[in-house]
Amino acid sequence: MVLLVKFTLLYATVMMLVALGGMFSERSGVINIALEGIMAIGGLAGVFVLSLCGGSMPAPVLVIVSILASMAAGVLYSLLLAFSAITLKADQTIGGTALNMLATAIAIVIVKAFNNSSAAGNGAASAKLSYNNSAFIYRVGPFTVNIFLILGIIILIISSVFLFRTKWGLRLRACGEHPQAADSVGVNVYQWRYIGVMISGALGGLGGFAYIVPSVTTWNFEVGVAGAGFLALAVMIFGQWKPYRIAGAAVFFAVFRSLANIADSTALAGLGWSSNIYNMMPFIASMIILAFTSKNSHAPKAEGIPYDKGAR
Repeated sequence: MVLLVKFTLLYATVMMLVALGGMFSERSGVINIALEGIMAIGGLAGVFVLSLCGGSMPAPVLVIVSILASMAAGVLYSLLLAFSAITLKADQTIGGTALNMLATAIAIVIVKAFNNSSAAGNGAASAKLSYNNSAFIYRVGPFTVNIFLILGIIILIISSVFLFRTKWGLRLRACGEHPQAADSVGVNVYQWRYIGVMISGALGGLGGFAYIVPSVTTWNFEVGVAGAGFLALAVMIFGQWKPYRIAGAAVFFAVFRSLANIADSTALAGLGWSSNIYNMMPFIASMIILAFTSKNSHAPKAEGIPYDKGAR
């Protein structure tokens, strides 16, 4: 039970952060299929900071700098989607898919080049980075808690207040529901859609870092983030683009995602099932649930539709 709670909290935090990021982007009117790629780039930036500065910075400073690096990298990468979708009015699904494919390739090239230079060119460089994650993990009784859980709760509350209790949240939502009406009262639709995508990039980059760091001390960037970004999209849809519902959906899917980690050390081992079956469970659950609930989903009306100011 302790292991189940531990891994459920870990994966729920990651999926919630990334799904909240997708929510901000889609609430502004831009579909962000690129969450998987943004996670990979954000995780890469954060891990690089840990690898390069792990022994030269105090732990609190290292935590803050690495988290900010992951968020900044996510924002920069998300700007590619924003530029293509908002400025160039390109197809958002195709653009996001391309960015997903590009992200893993970028991560592999950068890490292999870094490892090759560190090893003075001896042998084939790997796409793995090692780091010390002890500064992010704390023990509370029998449970292991990482700092991203605390950050996730804070971000969840701030997201709900911002979206539904402030004038800025109203403007963001208006751009995703009826951009022409928003523009008619002086709201800059292009600007707010850029802001929505950039918030999405920051939370997606942080989510990628949160996915990689707490559980292991070496990460192979050839696997990217193993489909976590796509699962976060399912969490966002199942959560109806609302922060607290997204948090509940994240916990639900995280339970299934955790089974693969605890299968060998619990009663589940007696079933003799391959860990691959447990790895597939959250994706199978997402397909089944979305198949029955997607027709009742209330997505932002203008999401995925490029805004043309001259077409009002």
